Amino acid sequence: MSQTYDLHASLGYQLTLLSRINERKFEQHLAPLGLTRVKWCVLLAVREQGLKNPSDIAEYIGIDRTATSRALRGLDEDGLIRRSGGTNDRRMTEVALTKPGIEVLCKAIAAAKTNAHHFNEKLSWYEQTTLTEIIQKLMQGEARDVSGL
Repeated sequence: MSQTYDLHASLGYQLTLLSRINERKFEQHLAPLGLTRVKWCVLLAVREQGLKNPSDIAEYIGIDRTATSRALRGLDEDGLIRRSGGTNDRRMTEVALTKPGIEVLCKAIAAAKTNAHHFNEKLSWYEQTTLTEIIQKLMQGEARDVSGL
């Protein structure tokens, strides 16, 4: 009994490949800024979402606490964030962007918009809207934490 499976025609393979192409292209924009995609996500979470606690940042990004701590350490060493003890609980770490961190984030947001435009311009508005709706439908009921992937 011979069963065949066309890997390259499968939706999962195509989504994974597109995701990797998108990530690689975006990381090429981030590298000159000294950022990785995870570090960019941390900066974005702190500045745009107002998150200050490493656990909240990890949950927002969808990565584990160890990866978050590693990114925070690197951003701190690069002078892009500062970490301090919480105001009510000294065991609690609070994260804030420094002025250089804000400047790098602004450049990274511009890079993210450039990267998104590269892919969005290939689709009509209707196709973009439909694709977003389809992706959201496929994600319904699925765990958002992809830290183990």
